[in-house]
Amino acid sequence: MAAARKPARTHAIRRARAQRVDEILVSARDVFCEKGYDAASVAEIAARIGVVEGLVYKYFSTKRELLLQVLERWYDELFGDTERALAGISDRRARVRMLVRHHLRAVRDYPQLCKLMFREVQGESGYHGSSLHARNRRYTQYLVDEIEAGQRDGSFRADIPPRLVRDLVYGGIEHATWHYLRGRGSLDIDRLAEQITSLLCEGLLPRAAAAMSPVRNKPR
Repeated sequence: MAAARKPARTHAIRRARAQRVDEILVSARDVFCEKGYDAASVAEIAARIGVVEGLVYKYFSTKRELLLQVLERWYDELFGDTERALAGISDRRARVRMLVRHHLRAVRDYPQLCKLMFREVQGESGYHGSSLHARNRRYTQYLVDEIEAGQRDGSFRADIPPRLVRDLVYGGIEHATWHYLRGRGSLDIDRLAEQITSLLCEGLLPRAAAAMSPVRNKPR
């Protein structure tokens, strides 16, 4: 009887621990987004969920670890959103546009998380090879996979490296949205997604198809 109770008690302890970690990360995300990394304090993160600062350090050794865990969870959310959206789309161009728009929507809806990623993490020496770096590569791999699939089925020209396309798209979006992330102006994600997709897909057309494209043959 006692042996049967022990696994149940262990499971309850693990569940309570997971719930506490979740509460801390939700609070940390709110505080980081409101105040930025430097101004955020572990004491405030703890106070918002009614615990002492020392309890946070029981689960996370540093404020830096908290930030990285917050961003990793955000990426995990983006994976699920992306995969659900792709599951309902078969047209190649529409899938590319969805990936572009999905990223623009993430910038529009979560500007503070984007800024934390750009300013606090990507430039750090320990970023490359980290679990967060691996998540970023997995996130951008969706577009690489789409370009490679298009090259295999003849939708896209095969002489353009898919990773070059990835770098141009995500680097271009980072540049195009920088003013928005600094609080200057709005962001029309539908218009920008269509512009980027048109530029991308026209440039990736096989040469024979490109020669027949109405965009290429438009009179001046």
